[in-house]
Amino acid sequence: MAANRRTFLRHSMLGLGSGLMILISPKGSRAQNTKRPNVLFAIADDQSFPHAGIYGSRMVQTPAFDRVAREGVLFTDAYASAPQCSPNRATILTGRPIWQLEEAGTHASLFPSKFQVYPDLLEQAGYHIGYTGKPWSPGNWKDGGWSRNPAGPDYNRRSLQRPTSGIAKNDYAGNFEDFLAARPADTPFCFWYGASEPHRGYEPGSGLKAGKRLDDAEVPPFLPDQPEIREDLLDYAREIEWFDYHLGQMLNTLEEIGELENTLIVVTSDNGMPFPGAKATLYDYGTHMPLAVCWGAQVQSGRVVDDFIPFIDFAPTFLDAAGVAIPSEMTGRSFLPVLLAQGSGQIDPSRDYVLCGRERHSHSRFDNWGYPARSIRKGDYLYIHNFKPDRWPAGDPEGYHDIDGGPTKDWMMQHREQIPALFRHAFDKHPQEELFDLKSDL
Repeated sequence: MAANRRTFLRHSMLGLGSGLMILISPKGSRAQNTKRPNVLFAIADDQSFPHAGIYGSRMVQTPAFDRVAREGVLFTDAYASAPQCSPNRATILTGRPIWQLEEAGTHASLFPSKFQVYPDLLEQAGYHIGYTGKPWSPGNWKDGGWSRNPAGPDYNRRSLQRPTSGIAKNDYAGNFEDFLAARPADTPFCFWYGASEPHRGYEPGSGLKAGKRLDDAEVPPFLPDQPEIREDLLDYAREIEWFDYHLGQMLNTLEEIGELENTLIVVTSDNGMPFPGAKATLYDYGTHMPLAVCWGAQVQSGRVVDDFIPFIDFAPTFLDAAGVAIPSEMTGRSFLPVLLAQGSGQIDPSRDYVLCGRERHSHSRFDNWGYPARSIRKGDYLYIHNFKPDRWPAGDPEGYHDIDGGPTKDWMMQHREQIPALFRHAFDKHPQEELFDLKSDL
């Protein structure tokens, strides 16, 4: 399945040839451009791969994401370092995996200020930095010793009338304009656009109200194909489109002020969709993320790249592009050479696997116990090691609170006898070791 999707993307959607050109720039080298690039990092909240139009999804329309992909590179194998908001965002900011980040490696905890983050390093190098929406969160950065969120100063003053009750009132695109207006002249910027969408909860029926049809819903194989679940998926898709709408407004703003060509734009999500068997799990729908990157003429357009990109590689890539030294503590590595190469397919043969992990997600087990686990994804195979198989991975059965509440979870809990295999996959205890062939398994 994964190989077929990659072939489809390369040859049907973007009309690329079958030959692979492997022209890799030296590690740590920038493109031949004396002007330092701006950085726009756009991250959705709870959007799984492949839920973007250019990936072939029919239930969601994402013209802005698709534009970034067509003007740059569409990645087929990008992976969150952790399947939850705050630990994965900490790995993005630090360029380090969760097992190196102490309290920041678990959910809704602290973020010790001793860890260097790329926004601070870029600010020290003369960049104007800031964020709108959801930064490093949830968690307590003040008790970690920070004077501000690790993502930088906030730009959240503007609000607007939201189209559904599940969508945030934040005017992300308007706040981006305020950020740009505050930028000193001739100063490069680094901006974090963190939407709250498509995080739950959703306004029931909002997808149908927007003109979507139940037949459009794409039900993954680990969920029951029921009308209630199809409607829930359409509500989720509606919120992805809101994230994409604001991204489109930001791209238009950059184009209007003449900064689009010199802005490295990275668009992704923080972890998987908030459905049973996805978010907060190390299964593919919990860690496999959409990713599109462009940077004007610096990056050849219309490429589809299969290199494995872990999220710990974002921070060193941003620093590398800006010509800022990458701290030795950052164990991620810049994928700028992949961006500056030409052609599609596998560019760097060493990028053929990723490591992911999780500790605690919600307060859902006796005495606040976590569920520590690690995984390796290589090719179409996924291996997971669960260190505490005696515990409930989705939270204790009183509520399975490691799974976000919603119509899909409710339906599966109420009809568990009708779907024993699907229920076990998402809710029951798991063995210490799990191995999946993703071409044929859940």
